[in-house]
Amino acid sequence: MQLKGISIGLISFLSIGLFHPIVIKSEYYFSKNIWPVFGIFGAIMLAVSAKLKNIIASAGCAVIGMSSLWSIKELFEQEQRVAKGWFPKNPNRK
Repeated sequence: MQLKGISIGLISFLSIGLFHPIVIKSEYYFSKNIWPVFGIFGAIMLAVSAKLKNIIASAGCAVIGMSSLWSIKELFEQEQRVAKGWFPKNPNRK
């Protein structure tokens, strides 16, 4: 029985679930200007993924890296959601 696919699916599910609140909190505290952190982290995770021999670890790093890169887009969209009033705006940030 192969469980690699299920393991990679679980990593994907958890990665997406984890990055959703990270994007919301990052935009709240730092604004969309934190996007380079997500870009650098994503690039590092993809580079690590390319070096790993274990398929599950490699796929996991790749999924986390791509989730981080996708979060850049979500940061900009989160700013728009805040402007529409769908999410709270940080009163301590101008």
